[in-house]
Amino acid sequence: MELFPAIDLREGQAVRLFQGDYDQMTVYSRNPADVAKSFKEKGAKNLHLVDLDGAKDGKLVNFQSIKEIISDLDLFVEVGGGIRDEERICQYLDLGVGRVILGTIAVQDPEFLEKMVSRYKEKIAVGVDVKDGFVAINGWKEVTERDGMEFCRYLSQIGVKTVIYTDISRDGGLKGTNLEAYRRLAEIPDLDIVASGGISFEWEITQLKDVVYGAILGKALYDGLLDLEQALRLAE
Repeated sequence: MELFPAIDLREGQAVRLFQGDYDQMTVYSRNPADVAKSFKEKGAKNLHLVDLDGAKDGKLVNFQSIKEIISDLDLFVEVGGGIRDEERICQYLDLGVGRVILGTIAVQDPEFLEKMVSRYKEKIAVGVDVKDGFVAINGWKEVTERDGMEFCRYLSQIGVKTVIYTDISRDGGLKGTNLEAYRRLAEIPDLDIVASGGISFEWEITQLKDVVYGAILGKALYDGLLDLEQALRLAE
């Protein structure tokens, strides 16, 4: 199983939100590139970056921070947050990003999504953020009537290869992830699922590695609940 340590970017800083709430933000570092470097030194091969300013307002505030991380470190980097047009996709891919994550736009404009998947293939992933079973958009501020599982089945049908599935109710809570949801998602054919939200314990990594393609580690790393080197060993 691939592990993706996460860096959430807000105004050029590495931060964490509690359940997507911008008013419940903790700043972990004023230099995200240093955080990325420490992950690499512990053995990480992948990195999950989220532009929180982009997710909230659609603005490209953290591009310089992302550029610095990518240019300095030889990591597979996936980026999400506020990517809503082809120009932004190209900016990131030209920078050397391995995979671009579409969120809100994937729900609101399926025609655009299908065109981008057709054009950029596996370099387009979709972030499916779910609250109480339904897809949330616009930085988790708005919950739609779209069923999360049904939406993932549709994504598989149109050729999306990778889905980052976040259970918002578990995110940042350090109370464990939604293993049952990932077991159900694993039954969808031709879809690589990346588990995100609430992964806090070593036993979860052991269980998830037989179910999903990858997992994102966030707050549990920053708060010392999980050791990245040990997590990487468990995921092998």
